[in-house]
Parts: sequence; structure tokens; C-alpha cells
Amino acid sequence: MRSSILSPCLVAAALVAAAAVHPAVAAVSVITGPTPIPLGAARAAGDITVVNEKLAFAIAVQSVVPYGVPRGALVDLAPVSNGTIQRDRVVYADFIPNDWSAWPNTYQQVDILERGPDRAVIRSVRDWGAVTITTTYTLEAGADHIVLSTTMRNGGAQTLANLLSGFTLWPNSGYRFGVPGLSSLEHGPATGALADRTVAYDADWMIALHAPYLTDLAHASLDLYQRHDLAPGASRSFDAWLQVGASGDLAPVVAAEILRQRLPAGLVRGSVAGRDGRAIGQPVVVVEKAGQPYAWVLGANGRYSIRLPAGNYTLYATARSHSQSAAVALAVAAGSEQTRDFVGLDAPGHLRFDVRGAADGQPLDARIAISRGQQPLVEFLGRRTFFTELEPRGRLDLDIAPGAYAFEVSSGGGFTTPASTVALRVEPGKTRRVRVALRRRFDPARLGWYAADLHHHADQAEAVTPPADLARSQLAAGLDLLFVSDHDSLVNLPPLQRIAEQRGIAFIPGIELSPSWGHFNAYPIDAGKSLAIDPGTATVDALFAEARRLGASVVQVNHPLISYGYFTSLAAGQAPGGFNPAFDLVEINATESATDRAVFERMWQFWNEGQRYYLAGGTDTHDVWNLRSGRLRTYAHPAGALTTASYVAALRAGHAYVSYGPLIYPDVCFGDTLTVPAGREFHLGFALESLPGVKSVDLIGNGEDVARRDYGRGPGNGPQRTRADFRLRADRAGWYALVVEDTQGHRAYTDPVWVELAPAR
Repeated sequence: MRSSILSPCLVAAALVAAAAVHPAVAAVSVITGPTPIPLGAARAAGDITVVNEKLAFAIAVQSVVPYGVPRGALVDLAPVSNGTIQRDRVVYADFIPNDWSAWPNTYQQVDILERGPDRAVIRSVRDWGAVTITTTYTLEAGADHIVLSTTMRNGGAQTLANLLSGFTLWPNSGYRFGVPGLSSLEHGPATGALADRTVAYDADWMIALHAPYLTDLAHASLDLYQRHDLAPGASRSFDAWLQVGASGDLAPVVAAEILRQRLPAGLVRGSVAGRDGRAIGQPVVVVEKAGQPYAWVLGANGRYSIRLPAGNYTLYATARSHSQSAAVALAVAAGSEQTRDFVGLDAPGHLRFDVRGAADGQPLDARIAISRGQQPLVEFLGRRTFFTELEPRGRLDLDIAPGAYAFEVSSGGGFTTPASTVALRVEPGKTRRVRVALRRRFDPARLGWYAADLHHHADQAEAVTPPADLARSQLAAGLDLLFVSDHDSLVNLPPLQRIAEQRGIAFIPGIELSPSWGHFNAYPIDAGKSLAIDPGTATVDALFAEARRLGASVVQVNHPLISYGYFTSLAAGQAPGGFNPAFDLVEINATESATDRAVFERMWQFWNEGQRYYLAGGTDTHDVWNLRSGRLRTYAHPAGALTTASYVAALRAGHAYVSYGPLIYPDVCFGDTLTVPAGREFHLGFALESLPGVKSVDLIGNGEDVARRDYGRGPGNGPQRTRADFRLRADRAGWYALVVEDTQGHRAYTDPVWVELAPAR
């Protein structure tokens, strides 16, 4: 790879200049060396940072790029505010050739084509198989956006069909506002989109990806793609903007949309006041279009202003922990100027929750979520999900918008303890104390079964959950051990270890090794060590060796059958080093639940071959406020007292099952071997518990459906204890495993009970 290199003296001078960009001087500077962006990932001598008075971005020329993406990619992006570069807000914001699939790459070349002061242009060239991918990054003086332009050229002899290519925006903090009209869509065509952009934001920053080529989106609008073919010799270009602001105001995003698309537009402005008639200091006016959230504008000193494309809208006003105003309809015509004032916002109220066990009155860790009532669209105005404090346990104090609410209060994640719904009214300026008693129905730990969420992130890479909040969420879910597995990072292991020690709970320290062709959890690892390889370039042999060097006794194959899962990449011939048998567990992943049955059936193949790989279950949670920790969990039955070592040993021995809800207690422990005289009958029995009730149990033997039990229960029947008993004949050696389904469609998948034949007497 190549880049233009500044002398050490010039680097030092440029760093000083970039760290104090004067807002009155509209100029662009280019820096080669470790980025001056605080918390930036581009730390190598050959990396490149580009800065103007509005923003700064860095390209990893020599530094490792996350997720196994080739070098020469944008890995740092930050606003510049009052002459100071703010902290990095992205993990990765660049071009992907085909939906995060394994990326065979042999070279990358990065060049500085222009270095300012009026404009800076960086060009990155790299390969993807037979395709050459060329991206330019252009920043002009005074601009609040980077112009991105990528060309894919197919130099091969085969047509590449049905590709999903385009730019991505993966933030490392804050909140996300997806493509308007499609904010709830996880993957799929962008049909019905009200705009072609996605936004990451918080109160003091905003980054928008504008993607005019958009036809499809993925990962809840983090990836904006075009579906296309690429014939031999053909080229295809993708142009986009990365727009950056120093507040969470989306008015500039809409203004950029109007400019970029040359849309006819009009202006709406006005004031926002409380019920007492006083101006709201920092109001937010939310704009809806076709009944869907479209944008918002942050006001100041009680006033707001936003230009909107011509069309019909609905607007309402709110503020942090304040009520929402009545909505007003607005028709915007080209060139129009209108005034819409809002009044009547109520000031915040206060709630103090105290959650305890109904039987003993002891405080409980709990999750408290708004199920009915005001739930702010703009998430820095107020959350929808809360957790009780680590200390004092069972307590939660929060300011919240006045109004009528229903809260779902849960402890145990829906596995052991029914949730309680609390309906109440919050009055402005008043404190209300709420005591909630929850009654536990089941206690797996009493029978020696303990649960952990074996795939969970804190606040590294694109995850946004600080360690203390991870602990609060996992404790509220009723998990018996804390667990973390950040992407290629060990930084959160010490703080979580301290929390675990303070709470007297076991902790499994992990890491997710994350090349582009497969992800692997390694645990428990030594927090005193550091990662010594680049997972993006390492072979599978090197990855597994590094996991063991870090102290891991378990290597877990994560989401193995998704587009970049290890087993998928093996089938496509895209896993460097091929098949390495030195893993221990295979994951059923809650975020990829469509693959659950396929993963389970893949395990049957291993078991039919006598290979004793076993199951793990994890949620892959990155954001505990929008995803539930422990909604899928792994129950294991350790020998003796529960410790990190005993729990992990139970996983390796197959003394475990994964569950979305049903609880299972086998008479013969999963992973154990039952020796039966050939031709004799034998019995397999399982005690079952379920809060909504058991619908069915399927017994799988040697990869075939052997027997089924239907329980005739429907939704609403309530908690149930029952059994599944099977009389079987020992016709051949092999294994038996269960699929248990409850009345809500939640399943559990077990490791096998092995059966060996003894000679008949």
C-alpha cells in the first residue's frame, strides 16, 4: 500500500493545527500519522486524517480495520465544535461489496490526491476477488459532509449476480434513526422509504449517511445497499454523502436532502411553550410524513425553524422528560413560509420504583419498560427501558414525562418469574413511589441448573452498552453469571470483573474474534493479556491458537450459518485455513433465529459422526435498551458449586441446553452416556417447567424424529410443571435430544444423551 507521508515535524504541527481548528478559517488539512480524533482507531504511522472546521475523518491505511474488512477504510469520524475535534463516533463507515460476506483481499493502495486548503481528496483502491473497488473521499473547506464515490469493476470472466453493495454507517455510541418509513425493517427492499438516508445521533452530535442509490437495507438501516449484477468487464458506481453535525438536530440533514435532490421546499418556524406559558429552553419539534417519523429539529430559547420539502406533514413539540403537544397538520408549498406555535407542554414528573420478592421481601434486580404511554422518538429525550440500580438493589429513580403509563416490571427475563404490569399516572413536578412485588414460580438454580447469555457485547465496536448497564441488564434477566464478548477487545473485562465481585456473582470474561468469514467467542480469557493477532488477516488456525493463548478453554462458533458464518464460509471455500476441528461449542443465536433449526440439524451431523461438539445460546445483544439480555440463554449443570470454571466445564461436557423459555431437568444429564443391553427397553425422562405452559416435546434420535408429546395447552393457561417420558428400545448406539416448545412458540434445544450398547446377557 502507498500513502503520502509527512515529516515528523510537519505531523506535529498538523496535529496541533487540527486539534484547534479555528471556525473562522475555512480550510482543509491532511495529516499522516496517528489520528488526532479522540478515541480514534487509526493509530498507525501511515494512517490519514482529514480535517476542516466542521468535521474530521480518518482512514486506516496501516491500522487494523474492524470485522476483517481490508485496510484503506474510513474508521473514525467526528464533528468539530468550536474549533475542537470531538470524540470518534463510528466504528466503520465505508463501502461493502456484498452484505458483509467474506472478503477475499490481496492488496490495498491509498493515495492523497489533493491535500487542501480548498479541498482534500483521498483515493483507496483494493480488490474483492476479481473486482477492483476504487473509493474516493472528498472534503471541501466549509463543508459539513464528505462526498463518497465508489466504483466496482469486474475484471473476471463470470457475472456476479444478486449482489448487495453500498455504504454502511456503524456508530460506536448514541442512537439510530433508520430510513424514514422503514425504521422498523431489519432487512429487505427499501420500498416505501420516505428518504434515502440513515442517521446516528445523540444530543451533541449527528452523522447522516445519504445514499441516493438505495434499493435495499440491512441491519436495521446500518447498511444502505443497491441490489445489482456485475457482468464481466462492467463497472458500477455508488455515490453518497456522510454528513456530520455537532448536535442531534436533523434540520441540516433535511436541508442537505433538499439541496442534493433539488427539491421544492418551504420554511416552517415557531415557538414552543409550557403550560405556564413560559418558553421551553431546548424544545424538539418532531416531523411526521405519511404517518411515519421523518425528521426533527432542535430549537433554542423556545424557538425552532426547519425547511421541509413540499408536501403534507404532521408536527408536534416536546422536550427532555416533558409531555408532547397536540399534533398539528401542515401543508408545505414551494417557497412558502409558515408559523406553527406549540403550547401546553407539561414539566417532568418523578418516579421511584422499589422492586422486591413477594415471598421474602428482598430487593430484586429488575427491568422496567414502558408498555403504554409516552415513548420518545428522539431517544436522548428519555428512554423506554430502564434497569434497577446495582446499589441500592431493586431501586430506580427517574424523571419522566407526565401522563398515563403502563410499565412492565420483570425479574428473571420471563423464565422463572411472571412479569407484573403497573398502571399509573405521572403528575408534573411530583414524585410518585411505586412498590412492586414479583413472585418467583421456578428456581432452576435450586436443582443445580444455572444460566448465562453466552454472546453479549458492552460498548466496544458498534455496541453501545457501558459495562455497568450490561451487568444491570443481565442481573435483571435473572442470569446466574455475567458474560461479555466484545469484538476483538478485552477492555471491558476488568470493570465487569469488579462488578461481579461486588455482587458476589461469577463472571465469564470473553472476546469475540471477528474476521470477515466467521466470528468466534473465546472464553474464559485472561484479562491481563492483550490480543496479539490481527483477526482480519489471520487463518482459522492462528485464531484458535490465539484463543488458547489468551487462556480460553472454550472456542464457540458464533452464528455459523449466516452469510459470513464459519460454516457458510467453509462451504464457499472462503475460510482461510479451511476446517479446523479445534472448536468446542456451536451457537444458536437469538438475532438470527431463522437459522435455529438449521444449526440444530447441523449438530445432528456431528453427533451422528460421534463428534462431541455441543450447543451454546446467546442473544448477541449490543444495546440493552432495545434488545433483551438473556432472551435466549444457556442452562448448564456444573459439578459442585457454581464457579466460572465449573460452569465452563459443564458446557464442554454437554451438560447443557439452550432455551428461549422452557426449563428442562433430565433424569440422565445431557452429555452423559447411558449404557443399555442391546435390544432392551430403556427410559428417558425429563421434568419440564414453563411460565406460559408447555405445548409440545419432540424427541430426536440419531437425526430422526422418534416421538412427540402434545400437551393440549393454549396461550393464557399459565405456569406449568409436567414431564416428558419415553420408553425406547436399544436397537443401536447413538444419541437422543429434545426440542421443547411452549404455548408462545418459544423453544429449547438440548445437547444429546448418548446411548451405548452393552452385550445382551
